[in-house]
Amino acid sequence: MGPCFRRDDNFLWFTRRAMTQTGSNVTPELAAEMGLSADEFANACNILGRTPNLTELGVFSAMWSEHCSYKSSKVWLKKLPTTGPRVICGPGENAGVVDIGDGDAVIFKIESHNHPSFIEPYQGAATGVGGILRDVFTMGARPIALLNSLRFGSPDHPKTRHLISGVVHGIGGYGNCVGVPTVGGEVQFHPAYNGNILVNAMCVGLAKADRIFYSAASGPGNVVVYVGAKTGRDGIHGATMASAEFGENDAGEKRPFLFNDTPTTEKLLIEACLELMQGDTIVAIQDMGAAGLTSSSVEMAGKGGLGIELDLDRVPVREAGMIPYEIMLSESQERMLMILAPGSEAEARRVFEKWELDFAEIGRVTETGRLVLRMHGEVAADIPVGPLVTEAPLYERPWVRREPRPEIDPASLPARDPIECLKRLIACPDLASKRWVWEQYDHLVQGNTVQRPGGDAAVVRVGEGGKALALATDCTPRYCRADPECGGMQAVAESWRNLTATGALPLAITDNMNFGNPQKPEIMGEFAGAAMGIAAACEALDYPVVSGNVSLYNETSGSAILPTPVIGGVGLISDVSRATGIALRGEGNAVILVGETRGHLGSSLYLREIEGREDGPPPPVDLAAERRTGDFVRARIAAGEVAACHDVADGGLLIALAEMVMAGGRGLILDAPARGLPIAAYWFGEDQARYLVETADPAAFLTAAKNAGICAQRIGSVSKAALTLSGAGAISVEDLRAAHEAWLPDYMAAHA
Repeated sequence: MGPCFRRDDNFLWFTRRAMTQTGSNVTPELAAEMGLSADEFANACNILGRTPNLTELGVFSAMWSEHCSYKSSKVWLKKLPTTGPRVICGPGENAGVVDIGDGDAVIFKIESHNHPSFIEPYQGAATGVGGILRDVFTMGARPIALLNSLRFGSPDHPKTRHLISGVVHGIGGYGNCVGVPTVGGEVQFHPAYNGNILVNAMCVGLAKADRIFYSAASGPGNVVVYVGAKTGRDGIHGATMASAEFGENDAGEKRPFLFNDTPTTEKLLIEACLELMQGDTIVAIQDMGAAGLTSSSVEMAGKGGLGIELDLDRVPVREAGMIPYEIMLSESQERMLMILAPGSEAEARRVFEKWELDFAEIGRVTETGRLVLRMHGEVAADIPVGPLVTEAPLYERPWVRREPRPEIDPASLPARDPIECLKRLIACPDLASKRWVWEQYDHLVQGNTVQRPGGDAAVVRVGEGGKALALATDCTPRYCRADPECGGMQAVAESWRNLTATGALPLAITDNMNFGNPQKPEIMGEFAGAAMGIAAACEALDYPVVSGNVSLYNETSGSAILPTPVIGGVGLISDVSRATGIALRGEGNAVILVGETRGHLGSSLYLREIEGREDGPPPPVDLAAERRTGDFVRARIAAGEVAACHDVADGGLLIALAEMVMAGGRGLILDAPARGLPIAAYWFGEDQARYLVETADPAAFLTAAKNAGICAQRIGSVSKAALTLSGAGAISVEDLRAAHEAWLPDYMAAHA
C-alpha cells in the first residue's frame, strides 16, 4: 500500500493525540508512511529544531511529495526552453501565459488525475477537470476550451469498460455543467495501462495581457481570505497518494481519499472571481489544488518571501470536529485563497456572498517568514517557509539509456491486401472513431467552436476580429517506450504539425509527463530521454514550454505504464476564414503528399495490429525537415491555396487518406505507389514531417514546393464515393465509415 492513511476511529484518536507541539507521537515510521524518507524526515526535524507534530509532518510530507516538489524531475525540467517573444509567464505559476496580440493573452495548462480516476473514474475525472479550470481562471482568464488525453488498458481487461464509462461521463458531467466546451483530445489503449489509467485534462482561457493575476504574497498585514466551498475530509493526502505506486488491492482501500465535486459551485466561483478581478481588490490569488490549504498558503508565502498566519477556527468546514491536520491537508474542491488589498474586504465579501459562496477572513500576511497555524487558542504548527521551499529534496536519480531496437526490414514482412489491412486498422481500438466519447461532451457551448473534435486540432474563435486558436493534445507512447528521446521529439513535432495543418502558427506547449517509478534507473532513463527529446524539438521549432505537470509512480505491483509525455499545443490563426480541416471538399481537386516517404514500419500500428509485433525503433524525427515542411504548408494555407490539410501520423499514409475521405464524404482515386518500396511500407509506414494537402491548383503548389526545396508529389484526385487504390481495389465511403464508427459503441454496449 502507498503512503496514505485509512481514516478510522484509531486514526482519529492518533491524530488528536499527535497534535502536540512536542511531536512526541511522530516517528520516522509514521513519516515513512506519509511518504518521507529517513533523510527527508531528519531534514524536517533539523529545519524545525525539533520533531514535528502531526500537522507539521503533514505539511512537510505534502510539500515534499513528488506531486508538489518535483524532486525527481526538476533537474530535467530545467533543461526545457521556457521563454520566447510571446511568452508572458512560463512555468512556476498556476498556468502559462502567451501574448496573442491586440492586448489579448491565452492562458493554459494540462494536469493529471490518474490515480484518483483509476480508483473512482467518474469523480476522479471530474475533479481533474475542476482543478485545471481553477488553474486557468485563477490567473484572470475566462476558460474557453477543455481538452483531454486518456489512456486505458486492454479492451479485454475486465475493468476497462467500466473505467472508460466513468471517466468519459465524469469529464462530460463537469465540463458540460460548468459551461466550458470540451473541444478535443485523444483516447488510446494498451495493456500497460491495465492497472494505472491516465486521465490528463487541459484548459485554455482568454484574458487581457495587462490583467494577469499571480500568486506571490505581498503586503505584510494584508488579509488572507478563503472563498468557495466548505472544507471537508475528502482528498486528505491526495498529493502524497499521487506520488506513490499502487499495490494490487489499493484501489478499494484508498476510496476514502476521493473528492466531493460540485460543478455548479465551480461555475459560481468562476463568475465571482472574474467579477472581483475587474477591480484592484486582489493582491494575490492561488487555487487550493493538491495539498489544499497547505500548498496554497506555503506557495503564496514562499513566492513572496513572506510569512502567513492562519486562524483555522475561521475556515468554513462542512464536518464537525475537524482537526488542523485535516483542515490543512483536505483537498476539497472549488476553493481559492486570496490576499486582498487593504480596505477591500467588504467589497470582496459582497461579491462572493452575491454568488452564494463562502467568504472568510482566515489570516494575515506577516514579515516573519513563517507559516503559523492556530486553532482553539493554541499553536497547531509553526514552520519557517523559506527552508520548507528551498530545502525541499532535489534528486539526480541514476538513469540508464534504453538499448536501441534493431531495424525492421519491410521486405521481410508478408505481402498483404492493403484494402483489407486498411479495414482492420481503421477499426482497431486506437484508430477507431471516438465519436461515442466526444458526443457526450458539449463541444459547442459558448458558440465559438469552429472545428469540432475529430480532426487534427480543434479551432476556437477568440473575439470579433477574426482570430482563432488551434488546440491539440498529442503523444505516441509506443515510440517513447522504444526510444524515449525520439518519442519525446515526435510528440512535440506531431503537436506542431497538427496545429500547422489548420493554418495556425504554433505558439507554445504545456506538457504532462506520465511515467512510472523514478527510483528505477530504466524508468528514470525514460523520463530523461523524453525530456531531452522535448527540449530539442521545442528549441528547433521555437515552441516553448510554458506550463505542465509531472505524474510519476504510475505503476501497479511493479508494472509501469508506457512512458507518456503528453503535449498540449496552442497555435494562433490570424484569420479564421482561412483555417483548414481534414475533410475533402472538391471533386476533381488534387491530393498532394508533402514530405519524404521512406516506409518506416518500426513501432508502427501496422506492425502491432496486422503482424502482432511491438518491436523495431520509432521513425526518426528530422527537426529541420519538420520546421521547413511545416512553414511551407502554413504559408500555402495562408495564401488560400489549400482546401484541406491533414498530417500523416498513426497508421501512415492510407489511414490519413481514409480519414480525409470519411470526414468529407468524398472519395479518392489514388495513383500506384512509387517503385522501390514494399506496398505495406508505402501505405502504412509512419514517416514523420508529412502532410496531405488538397488543392485546386496542383501545378502552382508543386512549383512552389520545388522552389522551396520541399519534397511533394501528386498522389491522387478527389472523386465521388470510394477510396480507390490503383491496381489494389476500392472501398466505399460508407463501408469505411461503418468499420471506423462501429468498434467503440459496440464495445461499450457489450456486457462485461
